Amino acid sequence: MLRFISKKILYGFLVLAGVVVIVFFLFQGFGDPARLVLGQTGDKKTIENIRRELALDQPKWKQFMLYLNDVSPLAIHSKKEIEDKQLKGFFIGGDTKFAIKMPYLRRSYQTKKNVGEVLLEALPGTLTLALAAMLIATVFGILLGILAAVKQGTWMDTGSIFASVLGISAPSFFMGIVLAYIFGFVLTQYTGLHMTGSLFDTDPFTGRSLQLKNLVLPALTLGIRPLAIITQLTRSAMLDVMDQDYIRTAYAKGLPGRLVIFRHALRNALNPVITAVTGWFAELLAGAFFVEYIFGWKGIGKITVDALEKLDFPVVMGSVLVTATFFIVVNLLADLLYGVVDPRVRIS
Repeated sequence: MLRFISKKILYGFLVLAGVVVIVFFLFQGFGDPARLVLGQTGDKKTIENIRRELALDQPKWKQFMLYLNDVSPLAIHSKKEIEDKQLKGFFIGGDTKFAIKMPYLRRSYQTKKNVGEVLLEALPGTLTLALAAMLIATVFGILLGILAAVKQGTWMDTGSIFASVLGISAPSFFMGIVLAYIFGFVLTQYTGLHMTGSLFDTDPFTGRSLQLKNLVLPALTLGIRPLAIITQLTRSAMLDVMDQDYIRTAYAKGLPGRLVIFRHALRNALNPVITAVTGWFAELLAGAFFVEYIFGWKGIGKITVDALEKLDFPVVMGSVLVTATFFIVVNLLADLLYGVVDPRVRIS
């Protein structure tokens, strides 16, 4: 088991290292960061100072090593760098210190704020949206899957299969536009929902207030595809389990149908569903980008798209790294869960 975990962690680090390389060479060489920082009004001397401050006057390989040193949790920094960059962590040494720190994602070109702080403010919104979408998908997906399996061959079964295929086929951004227009615009007087809105609204008189209703449409949009997958998985697993001898024995003993389905059949059919839920959570973090932008939901996705429009590349680079890290961690947990559920995965 330890070897299995170590191998998965190593693969995760290799993937993250590849993401760091791609992100750096994709964005660092695009445009002139010094000009993006100053705008069009900066004079030549000021631009040269900015380029020197951002190490843009150094060879590309050295720029990459400096960037790697910034984003790595294990790094070497001078005392001046620690103060200027406001690094947080543990530092050992004199003027040149060995650091165990929070990754430094540099500063926004537009707001001059630390990118880590910008993303940390937006992260709760994305996690809340992904968790709400996964909750909707899991609860309704399992219930629809059970209904389809129990009513196999009826219109309920056919309808659930058709709906799940439709849910898998429809892109999230398309469903987002449709749901926002119908329920947030056409039927807004009946639903009380709006096309855009964040989890918190700030009023100058009443202060900050929680707006859970703004979560409904983006969470539903983001949860449609995993809901469809979970419905099909639950239906398939339930049909396999309900053909087993112990289920027929339970019915023969006169146990109520509801008890047999939920206590015996569903309990043994949930293994593939649980692993699918874990894997899909990582997908939702990535899929939230377009959904957040459509509904004006304040999260990492919306911040990233806004940063792209303004060519604020440090925010984009930091967002990609944070999202990739979450994706790798969640997939690692999913792999470990696979290994616990099915020992044959560990052997392979």
